[in-house]
Amino acid sequence: MSHPTPEQLREDAAQLLATIDPSALKPRDRMAIPVQEMPTQDPDQRVCNMEEVAVGYSREQVILESLRCLQCKNAPCIQGCPVSINIPKFIEKAAEGDFEGSIAVIKESSLLPAICGRVCPQEAQCQLYCTVGKSLRDVEKSVSIGRIERYVADYERENHLVKMPEPAAPTGKRVAVVGSGPAGITVAADVRKAGHDVTIYEAFHKPGGVMVYGIPEFRLPKSIVAEEIENLEKMGVTIETNFLVGRTRKLTDLIDKDGYDAVFVGSGAGLPKFMKIEGENLIGVFSANEYLTRSNLMKAYDPEHASTPIYESKIVAVLGGGNVAMDAARTAKRLGAQKVYIVYRRTEKEMPARVEEVGHAKEEGIDFLLLHSPKKIIGNEKGRVTGLELLAYELGEPDASGRRRPMAIEGSESILEVDTVIVSIGNDSNPLIKKTTAGLETNKWGNIIVDEQCRSSIDRIFAGGDIVLGAATVILAMGQGRTAAQAINERLAQEN
Repeated sequence: MSHPTPEQLREDAAQLLATIDPSALKPRDRMAIPVQEMPTQDPDQRVCNMEEVAVGYSREQVILESLRCLQCKNAPCIQGCPVSINIPKFIEKAAEGDFEGSIAVIKESSLLPAICGRVCPQEAQCQLYCTVGKSLRDVEKSVSIGRIERYVADYERENHLVKMPEPAAPTGKRVAVVGSGPAGITVAADVRKAGHDVTIYEAFHKPGGVMVYGIPEFRLPKSIVAEEIENLEKMGVTIETNFLVGRTRKLTDLIDKDGYDAVFVGSGAGLPKFMKIEGENLIGVFSANEYLTRSNLMKAYDPEHASTPIYESKIVAVLGGGNVAMDAARTAKRLGAQKVYIVYRRTEKEMPARVEEVGHAKEEGIDFLLLHSPKKIIGNEKGRVTGLELLAYELGEPDASGRRRPMAIEGSESILEVDTVIVSIGNDSNPLIKKTTAGLETNKWGNIIVDEQCRSSIDRIFAGGDIVLGAATVILAMGQGRTAAQAINERLAQEN
């Protein structure tokens, strides 16, 4: 199957746009405009580099895609947005070519549009409610809200139009933020805008949280995250790295000894789960977290400048079917693996990964071994992985998640020869903060329990993001960050 080049897609869009009079478009005309495909690197080329796969819309493409919006009066798309962006308004401005006005609308609600436009699952959020997609009975035909958001955010950055809000007059209040991922960044910005002093404490040597250590360069360029961090610092936010709350300093000590007036915990969910099967301690078995952190944060894909080595693999099996599994598989391919398998015990329909990421993985030659799950990992006399013993599955009735329950088929064992196994079946919350913080209430998974204002069981300590929700999206974490920041600002305002 031929892969259209970015040049072909852009030329087609320019020719189509030239035939359209936007002022004369009726709803049926808008719905007849084809979805604008995202230009990407050629699959054969991109597996040999770490550069971004999706290269972005052209001006003509973003206008065409924006013209597909029906500007519904009831704006159903907004109900799918965790931070309630005025989606029809920003799309309307994009359709007019007013990209500066478009990004201004987004930034009334969202701090990280260039990031969210790239990695958020819009098809399961705002685009799920799009009238166009529902009318055409296919969510993939919804208006490409995320792609439009990405374009106008990139336009702002590339044209040096980014304007940082001026903080209010100093209040004398101090707020500590634990973690510099999406939730922490959002809280830091909103609390700093209110005039409070803000310090972010980050456990790693670079800020950015999961956006830096978890998401590969080919999906989210780290330069974009770095610019967002720089913008925070320009606002006057202090960032301290290599500071592990719970070890470097107890959580409650930030208030009792360091004098902070409030603390927000956005430390994420970075403790990987394993399958608890025979062979998981063999050499060549990794959690997706470790594998991706070595590659992303410590640049293992660039041996001359790497801060860490990475395992040399020829045949890799990635266990799991989420976005992190896709990231790990596609990274392994770029690191030189000759063969990479995704092993998943359900079918593709039940996969939690984004359709786009699954599609990109297939284009890059990743093999999908569906309706299979490992029974044990096999090793040699040197303790190194040599294979996987797999069991075949069939689907039964739906389980609590709504997906059909996988049922093992007795006697269906088979051996898959591999030298590397990457486990990507989710994460739990790191228990360090819980263990070192008396009185902090958590659920059975170790997530911090909060109320509707993100207040924890300890006075002046708030929490949000993955440490509360479990593994969530960037924008869901931002939504909780926004809620927590409002609650912190209201609390501190009452004390002035």
